[in-house]
Amino acid sequence: MSKNFFSRLSNIGKIKNRAAFSDVDEQITKYMYGSDAFMRILESRYSCHSFSDSPVSDTKLEMILNAGILAPSAKNLQPTRIWVVKSEEALAKLRTVHPCYNAPVVLIVGCRNEEAWIRESDGVNAAKTDAAIVLTHLMLTSTDAGLANMWIWDFNPKKIREVLPETREHGVYALLAIGYPADGEGKPTELHSVRKPLEEVVTML
Repeated sequence: MSKNFFSRLSNIGKIKNRAAFSDVDEQITKYMYGSDAFMRILESRYSCHSFSDSPVSDTKLEMILNAGILAPSAKNLQPTRIWVVKSEEALAKLRTVHPCYNAPVVLIVGCRNEEAWIRESDGVNAAKTDAAIVLTHLMLTSTDAGLANMWIWDFNPKKIREVLPETREHGVYALLAIGYPADGEGKPTELHSVRKPLEEVVTML
């Protein structure tokens, strides 16, 4: 963490002593992180359909992968695996299955059902849910790092296991293409901003 973060941390005591604050926890959150920083990340994320060939730095890639490791999983069993497809050879193999929108880096997220927690009441296996949480962490962190991304589900998992045998022992859940958007082509589509109203999605009980 940066020195600036710890500097802010050391000043929390001062915030708590300010009697004018009606909600101490809220003020601390605003002071440390900004009141809407996370919402800005959520709002700026979109599905990029065209990437440039600009490389993704190792520093940013490591940050993204570490975010995936931090993802929660049922009973903390962590059945998920991540494969980083970055070399020209590996990308060429993967692109025979899916073009991945020319992304310079593609993260393959897989999981093993036998390593995941199973809900006793109905036998539901948590592996795919755990994998989805990991992929969400990867996606949002790449957005925060200034990168575009695309969650890819339209592929044949069997063919990926054939061209990339390293993945054969796992179920391939999804791909995440990451990189910088291509000029003029990597913008959000009109469909991106379409959202159902809150009252159609949320029911207060």
